[in-house]
Parts: sequence; C-alpha cells; structure tokens
Amino acid sequence: MEGNKNPSVPFSTSSAGHEEMEPLSANKVIYSNRDSGENQTGSAVLILVGFSYLHELQILLFLLLLVIYLLTLTGNLLVILLVKLNPSLHSPMYFFLVNLSFLEICFTSSVVPQLLVHLLVEEKTISLTGCAAQMYVITITGLTECCLLAAMAYDRYAAICHPLHYTTIMSGRACAQLAGASWFFGISVEVAQITWIFSLPFCGSNRIRHFFCDIPPVLKMACSDTSKNEIMVLTVTVVFIMGPFLLIILSYIRILSTVLKVPSAEGKRKAFSTCSSHLMVVTLFYGLALITYLGVKSSSTSESNQIIALMNIIVSPVLNPIIYTLRNKEVKGALIKTLGKVSVAQNC
Repeated sequence: MEGNKNPSVPFSTSSAGHEEMEPLSANKVIYSNRDSGENQTGSAVLILVGFSYLHELQILLFLLLLVIYLLTLTGNLLVILLVKLNPSLHSPMYFFLVNLSFLEICFTSSVVPQLLVHLLVEEKTISLTGCAAQMYVITITGLTECCLLAAMAYDRYAAICHPLHYTTIMSGRACAQLAGASWFFGISVEVAQITWIFSLPFCGSNRIRHFFCDIPPVLKMACSDTSKNEIMVLTVTVVFIMGPFLLIILSYIRILSTVLKVPSAEGKRKAFSTCSSHLMVVTLFYGLALITYLGVKSSSTSESNQIIALMNIIVSPVLNPIIYTLRNKEVKGALIKTLGKVSVAQNC
C-alpha cells in the first residue's frame, strides 16, 4: 500500500544554525529550528501514498481521470466562452455561472494533474510548500463555491418572488458585490485557517494515506495539540458551509411558496424550470459533500475514503456545465449560434 521507493529527504539543522550533511530518516518529517526559532518547513518532502494499492490498475485510473479532467476543462471553458461571446447571456444568472465554472476549473486543477502524475510514477512526493499551496486552492475554491451557490439561490429568489423589481434588486453592482463577497469570505477565512495549520510543528510520519493534501491527514502530522485547529475547522464548516446551505433552503422555501400560488400549471412549470438547473447543482454539490463526510466518518479503510473523496472532486466539476447546457434553452441556443458563426467564418 505504500510507495516502493523512498524520496530524497531534507538535511537536519543543528541548534547552532549550521547544516549537518546527515540525511533524516525517510519515514519521519522533522522540522528543526534555526536561531530565529522559525520552523524550517520548506524543504520537507511528503509522500502521498494515494492509490498505490491499485498497482497495475493505476494506469486504467489514469486514463479514466484524464478523460474526465479534459471533459471538465472543455465543458467549463465552453460555458465561460459562451457567456462572454453572447450578449443574450449577459444576465445575473450567467454572471454567477461564469464564476462557478472558473471555480470548478481551479478546484479540480489543484488536485487532478498532480494525481495523474503520481499514478504513473513510483515516488509520489510533494514538498510541504506544495502541500500548503494545494490546500489553499482546494479550501478557498470550495468555500467560495458554497457562498456563490447561496448568491445564485438569492438571484433565483429575486427573479421568481419579485419579478417586477428583479432588475433593480440584481443590478450589475449587486451581482459584483455578491460575487466579491463570496470570494472575500473564501480567501480570507481559508488563508487564516490554512496558515494557522502550517504554522504548527510537524514531526510525524511523512506518509500521507491520501492522494492530496487534505486538512485531517495533515493535522495528524502535528506534534502539538490541534484541538483549537479542529474547533476552527468545525466553526468554518458550520458558519461558512452549512450557513450558505441554510440560506439556499430558505430561498427555495420562499420560491416554492410563491410558485404554488401561481394559478396555471404552465406558469408553475416555467417558474420551476428557471431554477431547476441551480437546484440540481446544489443537490449534487452538498449531496457529494455529505456522502464524503459520512463516508470518512463511518468507513474504516483509507482506500474507501479515497474513492469517496475522489468522487467529490471530479463529479461536480464535470457534470455542472452539462446540467447548465443540456437543461437550458438559452445556453443551447447560444451554443448553436456560436457554432454557426464559427462554421460561416471557416467557409469564408
């Protein structure tokens, strides 16, 4: 289940500040201090054990993930280009959709490319600096997406419950403020949390039984008490993940209440169709997150935990653009129009 070869390891540092050319043990991560008292963490090498237990099947997983990753990039970039190139899609809903697609690209790109490389090599190593950078991107994009989905729910609430005042409520400035607030909370909260985690002293095994740097396995490497960090993780989960989810539920309760008052069946169908794609995306996002959380808590094997986490990372990014294109007449119309323009340009 572990890698077959040990990576190169950092050299230890004496208390006098002179480097000793004696390599550390390959199964320990040791952070020594110089005279300044700062942890020397930049040169540490970690091993992401990942899917080593699959052996030859890693090649098949590589091919599957490569196809899914290319589809993810293509689908989300296509959504961004369609919205940018078609004035008919320059509305609040599609403005948020562009942000969502960009987040999905960043989220999946922070994990999958490195995983693809690790599936082909024996030394599945990552520096501590690279581990921190990966965790920054994953947590920032994940938290920002939670807030952005809440902003999109508010947009649907304004469109259905206050249609006469929709353009005033969801003005260009209001959309920018909602998107900006989502990014602000995602960046500020997670930068503070992850910076605090990586300020801890680490001395445990450098083997992480995961395919990416996630918060729980990294906290297990800490030599000091991590109870405060765990409290912060729980606080962030409740306030900035479940908080937006609660706002989404409240928005759809108001939407449902309004739609049920519409007298005609056709009117109800049109009202529901305007928010069906967003509702599917929210269900997919939070449903997978819930399965991941419950799966990690209930499962006794790291292998099953990794499969569940992998599903959470790759499923939403690849399905979201499909949901918004196949179930949306405006987007399909814009796609046909754009392809027509490209065809005409090529013939000329």
